[in-house]
Amino acid sequence: MRTITLCAALSLMALTACSEKAQTAGTARKTDAAAHTGASAAYTAAGFKAGDKAAWENQIRQRNQGQNEYSRAPAATMKP
Repeated sequence: MRTITLCAALSLMALTACSEKAQTAGTARKTDAAAHTGASAAYTAAGFKAGDKAAWENQIRQRNQGQNEYSRAPAATMKP
């Protein structure tokens, strides 16, 4: 009797492990906005003006230059 109960419990656990809940966001989709329209002030860089496309492009250009190894590395000197 004990083996039947144990087998039934293991079967039940195996079946519940195989089930999967639906993975939905649960909220309505929002439409995408242009990147330069801005985010909350806590997530913006200093000098960025929300809604100003030119300021946004300038911030992206500055950020990319900070990741450019050619502009970060000191100039190599060649010794004769």
